[in-house]
Amino acid sequence: MMNFDQIINRRATNSAKWTVGPNELPLSIADMDFPTAPAIVAALQAKVATGIFGYETVPVTYYQAVADWYANEHGCRPQIEWMQYASGVIPALASVIRRVTNPGDQVLLQAPVYNMFFQTIRDNGRQVVSSDLNYDPTTQSYSIDWRDLETKLADQRTRLLILCNPHNPTGQIWSQADLIRLAELSGKYHVRIFTDEIHGDITFNETGYVPFFSLSTSLLQQVIVAVSPSKTFNVASIHAAILLIPNADLRAVIRQGLQNDGLTAVNLAAIPATIAAYTQGQAWLHELLAYLKTNRAWVEQLIATQLASQIQVVPAQATYLAWLDCRQVTRDTQPLAEFLRQTTGLILTPGAVYGEPGKAFLRLNLAYPRAVLEDGLARLVQGVAAYQEKSRN
Repeated sequence: MMNFDQIINRRATNSAKWTVGPNELPLSIADMDFPTAPAIVAALQAKVATGIFGYETVPVTYYQAVADWYANEHGCRPQIEWMQYASGVIPALASVIRRVTNPGDQVLLQAPVYNMFFQTIRDNGRQVVSSDLNYDPTTQSYSIDWRDLETKLADQRTRLLILCNPHNPTGQIWSQADLIRLAELSGKYHVRIFTDEIHGDITFNETGYVPFFSLSTSLLQQVIVAVSPSKTFNVASIHAAILLIPNADLRAVIRQGLQNDGLTAVNLAAIPATIAAYTQGQAWLHELLAYLKTNRAWVEQLIATQLASQIQVVPAQATYLAWLDCRQVTRDTQPLAEFLRQTTGLILTPGAVYGEPGKAFLRLNLAYPRAVLEDGLARLVQGVAAYQEKSRN
């Protein structure tokens, strides 16, 4: 039985999230403040104990562990021959962009969406185009704007669509019908799809998420699926990801690109940590999901009782992220986020970094021991009240 209430001091540990001021509390960057599964720790300790840190290769047992995990957790088994190791999802995305598009081409995404997608597209000399998701404030739900999406896919300059499933930051899970329609449109307009599915294990609905690779192979000829244990097991720094590419010709192109970009070299931790996660981490994950579910319910209840007229939590089916609708407070949360940090020390992510449709939202990370969340939410309540008082004066 894991103790997810244990608070571990991550200050002065080179944590990207916790390199902040002494009184600041970052509920921002999407990693968890929980120790990873004990099996992963043991596997890494055993690796270090060998004392030999030479060049590594990717054994078939790595890919077998991935296949078994998806068969056991998600009810669909990907073919091992589809798989390619890469040292991270975003580096792999950058490499894919360079291989399947040309400078100046358009890469399509669906805002609000993970901010690194925008940066990666621009850093590689391509143009960002968004088919913004529809937001229904009455039901507080997101959906795909199919008419707009098809119009932008039909544009000859659009060569790649980036999908986030489950969706960060909204927590939306795309249905099988959604994925089939996306695959059909990509085939119709000859646009490749890169789907980032690293949040796929963190789900709270009854049916989980639908891996894109679970569709009929005939629908997958333009599709590149990216998965990783990084979010699920809080091991982002091991830099391990798996691309699943059913089309053999496309797979050869992507594999060569990854090799050219130096993204197939294996670090010390990647293989043992991934194998341990996917072969021995199931019980740990299920305990984690139970804890995260209670955290989400607690945050939703507190905001509903203490900030009901100011903030609404958008219902989420997945991720350990809360997407906060702040439209009753402000139409631009950047000044609000700055004010919260300056006056309370609370650090949240302003929604504009996820594209224009996120401008009136904040993203809050739920993956903390409850006492830390309680501190953070107390600061949020205090800070929002002070911000509104300041705005009235």
